[in-house]
Formats: sequence, structure tokens, C-alpha cells
Amino acid sequence: MTAQIELLSFTYQRTWDAEIFHGAISFTIHTSDPPGFRQFLQSRNPSSTNGDGFIRSFWQNAFDCVFPNPDLVTVNEGICTGQEKLESLPGPFFEMGMLGHSYSVYNAVHAVARALHAMSSSGPLHRSLVDGRERKPQNQQLWQVQPLSVCSKSCSPGFSKKVKEGEPFCCYECIPCPEGKVSHQKDMDDCQKCTEENYPSEKQNVCIPKTLVCLSYEEPLGIGLAFFALLLSFITALVLRTFRKNHDTPIVKANNRNLTYTLLISLLLCFLSSLLFIGHPTKVTCLLRQAAFGIIFSVAVSCVLAKTITVVLAFMATKPGSRMRKWVGTRLDISIVLSCSLIQTGICIWWLATSPPSPDTDKHSVLQEMVLGCNEGSITMFYCVLGYMSFLAIVSFTVAFLARKLPDSFNEAKLITFSMLIFCSVWLSFLPAYLSTKGKYMVAVEIFSILASSAGLLGCIFFPKCYIIVLKPELNNKKQLARRKD
Repeated sequence: MTAQIELLSFTYQRTWDAEIFHGAISFTIHTSDPPGFRQFLQSRNPSSTNGDGFIRSFWQNAFDCVFPNPDLVTVNEGICTGQEKLESLPGPFFEMGMLGHSYSVYNAVHAVARALHAMSSSGPLHRSLVDGRERKPQNQQLWQVQPLSVCSKSCSPGFSKKVKEGEPFCCYECIPCPEGKVSHQKDMDDCQKCTEENYPSEKQNVCIPKTLVCLSYEEPLGIGLAFFALLLSFITALVLRTFRKNHDTPIVKANNRNLTYTLLISLLLCFLSSLLFIGHPTKVTCLLRQAAFGIIFSVAVSCVLAKTITVVLAFMATKPGSRMRKWVGTRLDISIVLSCSLIQTGICIWWLATSPPSPDTDKHSVLQEMVLGCNEGSITMFYCVLGYMSFLAIVSFTVAFLARKLPDSFNEAKLITFSMLIFCSVWLSFLPAYLSTKGKYMVAVEIFSILASSAGLLGCIFFPKCYIIVLKPELNNKKQLARRKD
């Protein structure tokens, strides 16, 4: 048999037939009992277990006995007295001499001990005088006195080992952990990926917990957007009050007062709806914010479309013998606004019924953050809402552009054309900006688009009229309108 096969038995093997080993020859490693080794074995006692936690278990197995247990009433086996002698055990169960494996361990420990002793006692190499006093030896790590068995340096945390092709397995190179992975210890065979709630440190040697963030009222960006939303809402309310106060003046009556009031109220709600996007997302806000935004904006754009169509029909109705007179009136305005708005309302209801938005935590978009937001449920439905709103805006822009050369006294087509140009520009730039941003800044982009497009409608359509009503009241009369018509 080969060397280092230890033919030792255990108590449960006493009844085994070991006849097959009789006459067998095996090689053995040269051993020599260290001084006092046999005396050490003879002094072992199970009553003293300090530094030897398994001696009692070994004693019971070797001598086929048990130690008394106060919790047991009767014991059917032999009682261990602790006075049993190890040298009384047969050789197959316990060998009093030094075995090959034990001798190798003894030599290794003895070599390290000698090295440490030599290092601590070598004065010229490890001692020096500092201010006339002898400096103590430096603390040395154990690996510093052991011979290296590898041909590569140890890989630091943040790196992993890669075996060099065509060289022994102990020869490797250290490669940095790939993005998103870390290694916590030295000489790692592979890097580990952090959980979704953590991200790798800069040195990629530890996983750091991500912070929970959302676009809140407590940060400058959220405060700024909320401030502008409230400011624009206040300005819209002032414009509405100004128009109501001058309800019977020619410039207010010239372009359908009811549509004007409806448009102003819808713009006011547009500004206020942007506040639903700020703050900690809840189930209610996630359900309301996109649907409210889509429906209110559709009402606003529908009002603009109705005003433009009304202007065109009113101009055509002034021609002699025109049949367009029967189409001009409040019913047409209401029909346009209701029909266009109900289509968007139906899209939003279908969206909320089939795949409603809900609170969600985005753990992947931003490396160091978990972004609290709303899962839109169905991205397709979200883009359907935007697409329909864009369709209404393009139709309004086209009709207003074609009617821009009509007499100013009849229409505000030029103002609507410019306002819809701003509106379309904002939402066309929204898509690439929205898709290129991550985390809470996606919400900020949407809020900015809502405020900018609504402010464009408010400023282009109503500020010129407010200028005349407030600062140039002398122009707000029928005579001036008729002169402008001529």
C-alpha cells in the first residue's frame, strides 16, 4: 500500500473482519517521537478539557463508556471514570507513537516557531537605536515568514484572480471586478454581484446600501417646480378675474367668452395637476396624475381648436349667401370640446381599468439610488394619451396657421398659431429628454413640459388681450375693432 495510509479503527469497527489487511505492507514516513510526547499522552485526562473540546467524546468512543449525566436517571452503558489509560488501548484504536501526518504538522509548527524566534532575536537586522533607546522588533504577520508557494502576488479586494494560460495554477493575474460586482476578500476567484438594494463602492470591495429618493418638496428642484406651478396658477387666476371683470367689453366678447373661460380654467387645472407629480408617490396620486394631466390638457387643446374653427366659420358666415351661419354658435363649441375630450377620457378610463399605474421603486436606473415613483402600468397607453394630445395640437396648429391671415377683428389665429407652435415644440422635445433622463429627473422633465406648454398657451393667447384691457382700455371698443377690420 502507498505511504500515509493510517490503518486506525474506531470502536464501531471492532467486530469488522480485518483479515484482508493481514500481511499487507505499506510505506511509512520517517517519524521520531518528540521529547516528552508519550508522557504528554499519558497525562491526558477527560476531566480537564481546557483547549481540548473533543477529548470527552473521543474518550467515550475509545473506551466504550459514557460520562454520568445528571439529567438521565439510568445509564445502561459503562460509566467512564476518567482514570482509563490511553496506553491500554489496542494499536488499531489508538497509537501512542507519533504518526506520519502528526509528525508533518509538528515539523511545520516547529519551523514557524524557530523562524519567529530567529527573527525576534536577530539584533542587527531588526533592531535599531532611536534616541539612544533600543527599538522593539516590528510586528510581523505569519505569512511573512512562510515561503511563497505561488508565482503571483496576492489580489487585493476589488480584484479577482485569472489563471494565466499555459502556466501552473498558482500563477494568475489580478483583474478588476466588472461594473456592478465586488470582491470582499483577497484572492477571490470571482467577483460577486451586489443585491438590488446595494451598489458597489468606488474601489469595488464592498456593497453600499442605496438611498431612497423621490422628487420631493424638501429639495431645491421640487421646491422650484412647485413654486412656478403655484405662481402660474395665480397668474392664470388673475387673468380669469380680469376677463370676468371685463365680461361685456368687445375684446372679451369677440372670441367666444365661454370658450375663453373654459380654456383659462383648464390651464389653471393644468398648472395645479403638476403638483401631483411632486412628493412621495401614493396609490391615489399614481392613479390620478397621468389621467388628470391627459384629460385636462385635452380640454385645453380642444378649446383652442374650437376657437380656431369658430373663427374660420365666423369669417365664412359673413360672406353673402353663405350656409355656414347655421354652424356658428355655442352648440358647435360645446360639441367640439366634448367630443375631443371624451375620446381622451375613454383612453384614460381604459388605461386605469386594464393596467392602472401604481407606486413602484426603481432599483436599476440610478446606481446609488432607489427611486420612488409610479409604475405607469402600460407604457403603450401612456404614449397613446400623449399621441392623442399631440394629434389635437397638430390639428389646431394647422387650422390656425391656415386662418392666420383673416382680419384681426374676427380672430386670434395668429396668436393661436404661435402658441400651438410653442406647445408642439415643447412636447416634441419632451420625448427625447424624457427617455434620456433617469430617476426623479424623468418626473421633473414631465412637470417642466406641463408648465412650459401651458405657460405658452397662457402667454401667447391672453397676455396681448390683457395688455389692451388693463393698459390700453381706449382700444377696447367696437370702433377700434371695426377700424382694425377695415
